[in-house]
Amino acid sequence: MTSVSVVIPCYRSAQTLPTLVERLLAVLSSTASQSEVVLVVDGSPDNTWEVAQELAERHDAVRALLLARNYGQHNALVAGIRCARHEIVVTMDDDLQHPPEEVPKLLAGLRPDLDIVYGVPATGTHGAIRDLASKSLKMALSGRFGAENGHDISAFRAFRSFLRQALDGVGAPYIQIDIAFSWATTKIGTVRVGMQGRVFGRSNYTLSMLIRHAIGIFVGYSTLPLRLVTYFGLLTGALGLTLLVVFLWTYWFGDGTVKGFTSTASMISLFAAAQMIALGIIGEYLGRIHVERMGRPTYIVRQHYDIGASRLGSALDVSTASLAQSAVDARDFGEPSEESLAEAVRSSSRTKA
Repeated sequence: MTSVSVVIPCYRSAQTLPTLVERLLAVLSSTASQSEVVLVVDGSPDNTWEVAQELAERHDAVRALLLARNYGQHNALVAGIRCARHEIVVTMDDDLQHPPEEVPKLLAGLRPDLDIVYGVPATGTHGAIRDLASKSLKMALSGRFGAENGHDISAFRAFRSFLRQALDGVGAPYIQIDIAFSWATTKIGTVRVGMQGRVFGRSNYTLSMLIRHAIGIFVGYSTLPLRLVTYFGLLTGALGLTLLVVFLWTYWFGDGTVKGFTSTASMISLFAAAQMIALGIIGEYLGRIHVERMGRPTYIVRQHYDIGASRLGSALDVSTASLAQSAVDARDFGEPSEESLAEAVRSSSRTKA
């Protein structure tokens, strides 16, 4: 058995965390030689932090981190992954859609020839529209970033802890950990796992957020949009050249008058739109560079609650004090020094005389 750290980003999950942690600890006790659960509360506005604190106080294997504000799911994952102590790191959602009982399948799927394995649901679980959008995004990621199993990327993953070195150079607020991992390894696998419906509330990941996430990925980790702008510019240029030839042909070999104010105005609008789209995409890249230059943090940890480490620290303090006292006793009551032996010999000689 291996040692396992489970990292869970938490947002509005006060109702699900107690059940999730209890089930998870029961599974880990029979699956891992050593284990811990890291709850990263991502600036949740409800009492999720208080629940996480209570769980950390009740269980030595549970640690809780509170971020200073809401930074986003992947930023919270980076905070938890960097704090993980064990050989294997598992990430999962906080809404019980990733059943804790499926974690052993992930660990078994992480064969020696793999560095990361994703738990892929057999069927969609978020509704037809969102599942279609999510699958389309993952297929695009697979083709663009070269990940062989990119279409099977999910938030339910297990990977070897050395992969977090790929996150060391990530200091900007925009981060996608799966792309960072794909830069570090190509040994990626998948396993089929069971998924459950959301028990409480609604998902915080809406379709519009998924679209913004996709735009952020392509702008933040690829030059493809700039290349598409170049292709679009070439296309509109070719269209404009074609229109020029048509107008000249009509003027020279037609009735001598070029008609069609509406078509001319439409072409001007088309070219103006192409220019504005190009400026918008370039501006998005410049804006991200500007934000990165401002030094906006990936995350800031406001509070770290780890009662298990506190108890260990107290035990270490007691042990240190005991060792210090033993050193004093050894000094005071240890074997006599050479001076003490010489004085004893002189006293014995005087007594015999």
